[in-house]
Amino acid sequence: MRLLLPCLFLVSSCFSQTLKPLRYQTEVGSYLSSSGQNPFWLRTNQYGIVPMDHSTLTLRHAMHVDYHDAPKSKRDSLQALNRRVDWGWRAEAVLNAGYSVRLLIPEAYAKVRLGSVEIWAGRRREVIGLVDTTLTSGSYSMSGNALPMLKFQISIPEYTPRKGLFAIKGFYAHGWFEIDRFVKNTRLHQKAIYMRLGKPHWRLKLYGGINHQVMWGGTTTQLPNTRIKNNLLPSTFRDYLDVVSASSLGNRSNVDTNRISQFDRENRIGNHLGTVDLGFEYVAHSYSIFAYRQSIYEDGSLFHLTNLRDGLNGVRIRNLRPLKPRGLQIESVLFEYLYTENQGGSLFIDNSEQQRGRDNYFNHSQYQDGWSRYGMTLGTPFITPSDNSRNDLPRYGFSNNNRVAVMHIGLSGHVHGFFHFQAKASFSENLGTYEVPFPQAVRQFSGILSISTMLPVLNGLTVNTAIATDMGKLYPNTVGYYLGIRKDGQSRKKVDH
Repeated sequence: MRLLLPCLFLVSSCFSQTLKPLRYQTEVGSYLSSSGQNPFWLRTNQYGIVPMDHSTLTLRHAMHVDYHDAPKSKRDSLQALNRRVDWGWRAEAVLNAGYSVRLLIPEAYAKVRLGSVEIWAGRRREVIGLVDTTLTSGSYSMSGNALPMLKFQISIPEYTPRKGLFAIKGFYAHGWFEIDRFVKNTRLHQKAIYMRLGKPHWRLKLYGGINHQVMWGGTTTQLPNTRIKNNLLPSTFRDYLDVVSASSLGNRSNVDTNRISQFDRENRIGNHLGTVDLGFEYVAHSYSIFAYRQSIYEDGSLFHLTNLRDGLNGVRIRNLRPLKPRGLQIESVLFEYLYTENQGGSLFIDNSEQQRGRDNYFNHSQYQDGWSRYGMTLGTPFITPSDNSRNDLPRYGFSNNNRVAVMHIGLSGHVHGFFHFQAKASFSENLGTYEVPFPQAVRQFSGILSISTMLPVLNGLTVNTAIATDMGKLYPNTVGYYLGIRKDGQSRKKVDH
């Protein structure tokens, strides 16, 4: 991260003379809860910036220079045609003060666009997978629930060719987990490819794709010899190729047993997980429908079709009518169902294709901090860290609760064109894990109502309010509140291009 800020200034000094806006956003606010713990939906899918305990004060400031705006005149269009390279950057800091004071950097990155290809480095907010990003319960693999990773990524961020019948987008990335983990210096490999069938103006478009995440490499002195050799997990370039290709070492005869542990020889190098996604979008005159399915893989169960019941299913209906100046107008409605209780079944028999269950989502025998960052789940937040649940529930691994069924509803809209609201309600059944199940099914309700409005003072201030609640046996029963005031603005100045 020491190199990141100099890189930002280097990027902004590499080009010559154009006018681009420097945009900024400042927000000050406060959290309050009846139990001292912020409710689930007040802190979830916020990229790790909302603490578990309520904060007396939160202060956030962000600045960014983005790519050039879309052409608005013939002159702009000509300049855009001649512009082969574009660039931008963003940095954000969050200060939370309550029982303790903590400074967070959720975003700090520089990006360069070369035609349809984008390269960026740093920390950046992301959601991975086919999903509605606004009202969702959380994309399975990467939901935006934890502090963004430090990464270097090359991607095609938009479907290309834009007007083609068949278009693709995707990315390839290398990243680093935080140092203070059970396995130190853990690395991240990520890639994804998604396809669209149908031209942008067609009423019906089909989507499909796959994403792949791997935790790999690192050192630890806390694992037995059957799980690690010489306190070092495989981390050579050859090992990296096996990580990228997700190759199994089980059928190889030339594996170096002085370097590769029995656990890695019988499995794959690293902790692999992801989803295979399918979806469609239908656009009518006054509404659109987007439906999607994320099928989970973390072991061989999906390959053998034994965990097909598990996955995230969603349908979003969006209102395409113009905004009404009066009355209530619904903008979007979302229905989701998340199911992870199967995991290929309750039995794991190594030589049986149909009984290789107990996938134990987001837990791992080597990377015992699980699929997490700073103790927060990277994927769907409904697979909860053990220390987030009630004290009377059994503890196990990173997550003591990865067998869940969730009904989720999201709603957004406007009132009199002045108030914008968003509501989420989630009903979950929680069974614990196959290894350490809960004594009985634990049921939980979590909900939130958020309202924002712009005030005509100081050239526009936005007031953000939220009320959230948890009721059930998974989390402490609580009601929480948020009140914040945000100022957005921009300044135009000469920057180098």
